[in-house]
Amino acid sequence: MALVTLKQILQEADQSGYGVGSFNVVNMETIIGTIKAAEETRSPIIMQAAQVRLKHSPLHLLGPMMLEAAKRALVPVAVHLDHGTDLAVIKQALDLGFTSVMFDGSHLPLEKNIAETLKVVKLARNYGASVEAEIGRVGGSEDNSEDIEMVTTQVCDAQQFYEGTGVDALAIAIGNVHGIYKSKPRLQFQRIREIDGVVAAPLVLHGGSGITVDDFRQCIQCGIKKINVQTATLTNIVEQVKQLLQLNKQVDYFTYHHSIIDAAYVSVKHHIEAFQSNNHA
Repeated sequence: MALVTLKQILQEADQSGYGVGSFNVVNMETIIGTIKAAEETRSPIIMQAAQVRLKHSPLHLLGPMMLEAAKRALVPVAVHLDHGTDLAVIKQALDLGFTSVMFDGSHLPLEKNIAETLKVVKLARNYGASVEAEIGRVGGSEDNSEDIEMVTTQVCDAQQFYEGTGVDALAIAIGNVHGIYKSKPRLQFQRIREIDGVVAAPLVLHGGSGITVDDFRQCIQCGIKKINVQTATLTNIVEQVKQLLQLNKQVDYFTYHHSIIDAAYVSVKHHIEAFQSNNHA
C-alpha cells in the first residue's frame, strides 16, 4: 500500500480492466478529501499537481504534503507532476520524491517531442520514477487561460513516439479537452483502440471533467487506463462553498475548511466509482 509508482498502478489496472483516476490537488483540503475517498472506496489513485497551478500552490509546499499523505494512505497512491514543461520543475518534483512526472512536449514537432521526452525518461529512471508524455494536443488548457485547438493523435505518430521513448503512459487526443466542455464530447473510441493496438503503454485521457460515466467506461474498455480529473472537483468545491455561505449568516473557518474537504471527497468518490477502480486496492 501507500506510495507507489505510476507504472505499478497502471499495470494492475491494465491487467484487470479498470481505469484509475488521476486527481489534481491544490491544497491540504483537496489532499485530505481525495485520500478519504480513495480509502473509503478501497481504490488505488494517482494524486497530481499541475505545473501551471504551481503559481498558486508552490511545489515546495504542496509536494511534501502530497507525499506524506500518500505514504500514510491505506491504499496505493502515486504522486505525479502533471503537464510538466520545464525540466527544472520536473527535477524539483523528482528530488522531492514524486513517483512519476509528465513531460508535455505536445506543442513540439514529433521528432523534437521524442528527443525532449527521452531526456526526461533518462532523468526519471535515475529516481526509479515513471514518465507520462503526450502525443497530439488535447484541447483547452489546464488553467483555462488558453483555448488551444485539439490536434487528434495519429496512430503512426503514437507508435513512433512510443518506440522512440519507452514512456510508461501516453496521453492522447481523441476529442477530449481540458476544462469545461462547451458542447457534448465526441470521443473517437475506434482511434483509442487503434492506438492501443500499437502502443504497449497504458493510454491516458486528459480532460475527464464533463464526460459521461458510459463514455468513461467505453474509453477504459478501448485502452484508456489513466483519467485526469481537475475541473469537476474544483467546480464542486466552489458550488458547495457558495451554498454554505448562502445558507448561513456566519461561517467559521473550520466549517469552511470541512466544506472544501467534503466537496473534494464527493467528486473523487464519484469518479472512482465511474472508473470502477473501487475495491481494487
